[in-house]
Order: sequence, then structure tokens, then C-alpha cells
Amino acid sequence: MNEKPNIFKDKKILIYGLGKTGISAFNFLKKDNDISLFDDVSNLNLNKILRKKLKSITQIQKKQFDIIILSPGIDINKCKLKKFLKTNQKKIYTDLDIFFSNFKNLCITITGTNGKSTTCQLLYEVFKKQGLDVKLTGNIGYPILSTKNIKQKTIFIIEASSYQLEYSKLFNSKFAAILNIAQDHLERHKNLNNYISAKFKIIKNQKKNYLAFINKYDSYSNNNIKKNNYKSKIIYVNTKLNKKFLKNFKNEYLLSTSNIQNLSFVIEISKKFKIKRSTLFDVVKRFKGLKYRQQIIFKNKNLTIINDSKSTSYSSSIETLKRRKNIYWLLGGIPKKGDKFKLSKFYCKNIKGFIFGKNYKKFSLDLKNKIQYKKYSNLKNALNDLLKEINKDNSVEKNILFSPAAASFDSFKNFENRGFYFNKLIRKNFNVR
Repeated sequence: MNEKPNIFKDKKILIYGLGKTGISAFNFLKKDNDISLFDDVSNLNLNKILRKKLKSITQIQKKQFDIIILSPGIDINKCKLKKFLKTNQKKIYTDLDIFFSNFKNLCITITGTNGKSTTCQLLYEVFKKQGLDVKLTGNIGYPILSTKNIKQKTIFIIEASSYQLEYSKLFNSKFAAILNIAQDHLERHKNLNNYISAKFKIIKNQKKNYLAFINKYDSYSNNNIKKNNYKSKIIYVNTKLNKKFLKNFKNEYLLSTSNIQNLSFVIEISKKFKIKRSTLFDVVKRFKGLKYRQQIIFKNKNLTIINDSKSTSYSSSIETLKRRKNIYWLLGGIPKKGDKFKLSKFYCKNIKGFIFGKNYKKFSLDLKNKIQYKKYSNLKNALNDLLKEINKDNSVEKNILFSPAAASFDSFKNFENRGFYFNKLIRKNFNVR
């Protein structure tokens, strides 16, 4: 425990949103507080203890709460309790705030539009190989309040989304990195300025001697820094690493522009912790990446199949579209508000699009006069037709790219579920484990 006053004790608390984050907050706070629970979804599969704490909208409106803990997935402008939340906005906190009030561990917090999970995972593996006591938490899938065996020397590597940072009030991190900024989540943040402000909250809250790592070539990030007077020391990361240097790692996965960027941040942050060069090289050489992120799931002499289900915007798909030739591109889902397909004609001529799902009109408008494309009701039908076309293609190099460039919630629980389903379809047609 630390010197900071812990405001999350002996309070009447409402936890809104009962996914992993909300349940971890309940388990952490239940001993010392009067907890009430609410979720917009009424038929959740909850245990008896959680069900007893569930309240109706009427019950919540009648009760006075000291604190409201909001899960990242709750949009204050679209949820069932939006009027209640707006009236009580000063009482809203996050799981990051709870953590900050209870622990004083060193934190390295990574945010940005693309590459957060890969950067966090790689940094975690480097630190672990060095022998440091390190925990990987946050938006990567491990709620920070579910972390066990926390010691004074434990270092936290935290993946933070704009959703988490938007509502946080107390949390700050001695080390913070913003990898990049592209138009994303505008359906939630309304405009790009709000989105950038949410991301930069992690730097705005830093103190004088803290370190902020910024992409040297990211225009949105650099413009924001010029406009604001931040207290922390800004470290500009050179994300254009020397090709000769990169060859030392002998890792094809890390040779894409986006992953070179991720590696650049890992190298710069590692310097501050005096990580051995041999340790860094060994981990990077062996790093296989994360599932469903530009993941090669099949490869033979003439065909490569890539599962990039994590792609939820055009900006996250374009990197692979630039690097490959003769691409059969599977895309579809719920398009991001304000998202634009920015790819030169030089690359577009190598791409055939296979759009799946009910939102095909939006994708058709975006891709019209840019690439050839066809439309399908679902992913299975799109893939089946794609495979028929590929069998007629005598090209030496063919690439099937599953990079949806959209959210998954129209047909899938999340991008992992979508990626797993795609792998299942591929297994039926190819010898893929």
C-alpha cells in the first residue's frame, strides 16, 4: 500500500459493465465496500454472488453512490444509464484508478491506434528474459485488478485503450508510450480531437520526472505536443530502423513497417532499464507475434494465408496490403466511423477484394474505382468463392489476406472469435493445425 489516500474504501460503489474488467473490480472491492452491479445485457451468465448484487435501473436511480466504476466497453452516450451517468460524471472512475490508489508499482503504459498488444507482449518477454518481476495487464486481456502475487519490485506493462484512459481520473504512469495515432473509434469519441485527447491523457497526467515516448514521425502526436506544455520528458522514438540492424534479428514477422515501429519502442524503453543487448536480440529472434495479428497460418511455394483478424480499420490493414503481391483480400464487419481507405493506385492494382457481411455498401463506396471487389452475405461464402478463383490463378506468388478492416460484433463475439472461425474454415481446405 502507499501514501496516496485510497478513496475506494468504505464506499457505496456502482460497477457498470460485467465483462472481465467489471468482475475483477468487484472481486477487488467487495470486501471493503457496499457494491451494486449493473449491465446493459440482462441475460448474462453470472454466479449467485454476482446475481445478488445486480440492481434494476429504478433501484440505481433511487440510491446515492459515492463512486461509479465504468468498464471500458460502456459508452456514456449510448448506454441504458446515460442520463444517470452524465448527472454523476464526477463520480466516474476506472479499474486503472483503483489500481493506482492501492499500489505504487512502476508502470509502463502503452497506447496508440495500432500495435499496442504486440509491443506490450514483446516488451514483457524481454523484461522476463532479463529476470525482472514483470506483469502484463490491461486491454491485452488481463484486467489489472485480477493480477496476483504483486510485490514491491513488480513492474507492470499495461496496454491502455482510449476507452480506459477516457474515464480515468487518478491513474498516471512513470513510463508512457503513444505508438501512433490514426482515425479510429470516432463512433465513440465523436471526432479525432477527442480521440487524441483521450490517448494523450496518459502523458497529461505524468509528473515532471516521468518519461513519455512518442513516435518521431507521427504527425498527430507531434502536433499535439507542440500545442501543449506537458510536464514529462518527451523522448522521440526513431521508428525507421536501419535495415542492416534489423537483419541481425532474422525474424520475418518483425520486418513489416508496423512491427518495426513496435520494435523501435521496445528498444528505446529497454534502454532505460539497462536490458542486455544479448537478451533483447535473443527474445526478438524467437518472437512469434500474437494470434490473429498479421499471423501467417499457411505457407507453401505459391500461396501464403494470413490471419489478421485484429484489423478493425483500414489503417491497420494497409501495411500488409503494401507488402504483398497478388492479394485476395477478405474484409467486412462493422466499419469504423470516419474511416477512409488511403492506398495509392500503385498498390491497388495488386488487390482483389472479397467483402462479406451486411455492411457491404459502406465498403463498396470506399473501394469503388480503387480495387476489384465482389460482395457476399458471410465470410464462409466469400472464402469459398475466393478459393475457386485462386485455383484458376497461375501466379507464382498468391496471398490470401483475412484483414477485415472493421469491428467484429456484427457476427462474432470479438476479433479472437472471428480469427478462430477463419482458421477453422482454412483447416477444412488446407493442412493447417
